[in-house]
Amino acid sequence: MKMTDNAEKRKALPIFSGVLKYFPLAIIAVAEASQQGNEQHNPSKPLHWDRSKSGDELDALARHLMEAGTVDTDGIRHSAKVAWRALANLQKELEQAGEQVANDIKRGA
Repeated sequence: MKMTDNAEKRKALPIFSGVLKYFPLAIIAVAEASQQGNEQHNPSKPLHWDRSKSGDELDALARHLMEAGTVDTDGIRHSAKVAWRALANLQKELEQAGEQVANDIKRGA
């Protein structure tokens, strides 16, 4: 899934108005979960997705889903962790299917 070079098609893709604007609080919560996860698994290192420590997205998603509606011991909502894991799983699925993002930027580069 590469961002198209066609300006008309690119402008028709509602990244802001169809996702970010719909879910601003959820996006903030997922960003907080990402930051907390980085501190947990990569203390004092710049924010990055260490995929070597993130290989069980669906199992982790299910564990957090069982606790949905509550807050984890680190102060992050389990539902935010579910969303992060769902995005991580989707990203990996799309990559495995050969999908790419704009300018072939992959894996947080």
